[in-house]
Amino acid sequence: MWPFSKKRQQEFPDFWWSYEAHFKEKLSDDIHKSTFVVLDTETTGFSLIKDRMLCIGALKLLDNIIVVKDSFEVYITQEHYNSESTEIHGILRKSKRARVSELEALKAFLKYAKNHVLVGHHVMFDINMINAALKRNGLPKLKNQTLDTERLYSKTLLKSTVVQRKERYTLDDLAKKFSISRKDRHTALGDAFITAIAFLRIVEKLKSKKLKDLFR
Repeated sequence: MWPFSKKRQQEFPDFWWSYEAHFKEKLSDDIHKSTFVVLDTETTGFSLIKDRMLCIGALKLLDNIIVVKDSFEVYITQEHYNSESTEIHGILRKSKRARVSELEALKAFLKYAKNHVLVGHHVMFDINMINAALKRNGLPKLKNQTLDTERLYSKTLLKSTVVQRKERYTLDDLAKKFSISRKDRHTALGDAFITAIAFLRIVEKLKSKKLKDLFR
């Protein structure tokens, strides 16, 4: 948690304590019994200080199945605008999409994420953006464990003597490797869907049955 005083902690909203209560439950170590939340954010840029999230998209995975009907997508009111990033994500400043405040988006995401393991491609960028938003709203950091599909994919190549390994792998690299459609690339929910499929293929290649094996 951020170093909040006991008095300040008492002022946290009820939704934070509801989120935190989930972490009293122990996660199953069986991958097939574990729920994963695969997420992606679209942002105005890469700065944790001046840039903001525009959208959070997420999907749940359970027993190797993408639970499409339980997807999550929220657009956030734009306080900061960057015309250059708009060319990538296509989220216009005056779009007619329904938007909510940053705090409402965080509240909804915490309710959705619970204590599940969060999965993303270069996941710490998304986690850090969410944590920066939480901090702006006087709340602690996310408590969830995380898995990065780039790191996991690299693990599948360690024993290969044929593949020439690169220093970094983009989501496009994984989509190409696993023949995943990039139709909705650069939308938060679209990228989460690509990441979810890639994650399932990677776990299959790693032949892992225990959650703890993915963190090694």
